[in-house]
Amino acid sequence: MYPVLIQGERIGLREFKERDLDASMAVVGDPDVTVALSFDTRTREQQAERLTADIARAKTDPRPDYYLAIADRQTDELIGFIRIGIGGHRSGELGYAIRKDRWRQGYTAEAAQLMLKFGFGALGLHRIQAACGPANVASQALLDRLGFEYEGRMRDHVFTNGTWRDSLLYSRIGDAESA
Repeated sequence: MYPVLIQGERIGLREFKERDLDASMAVVGDPDVTVALSFDTRTREQQAERLTADIARAKTDPRPDYYLAIADRQTDELIGFIRIGIGGHRSGELGYAIRKDRWRQGYTAEAAQLMLKFGFGALGLHRIQAACGPANVASQALLDRLGFEYEGRMRDHVFTNGTWRDSLLYSRIGDAESA
């Protein structure tokens, strides 16, 4: 399925574009943001390569994931990203990040609700899981509000910023109507 465009009230979820490079650096190039993610802060050159690969991967069939830009509906400027990686047995894994100047404004919640509806509806997923770091209290609270259930702690789950970090695993079972 390409291209994907999902419109919300204040944001749209859309495919990445080459012009997103500068705006994406406010997410992947900011150590205050990436400290909570599963990868290290990226340089502009690293992100340019990654963005090119992400754009090409979106056009593959079948898609291994739906990695979409979270864009402000008024300006179409990228303010974050959201992803569902497709697993086996009608499952997916949700991940998201938003640039720091848009934290605590409800954008991530809106994006996640749109992506859950897409995942359970259009993609026909039965289970969607998400993992976050133990120190990421905001993400834990968001997953709770979205109806995810805590499943447990994965020890030394990701290696980022020079050290191993645990992750807390959450999941949600549902369908398009429950999103």
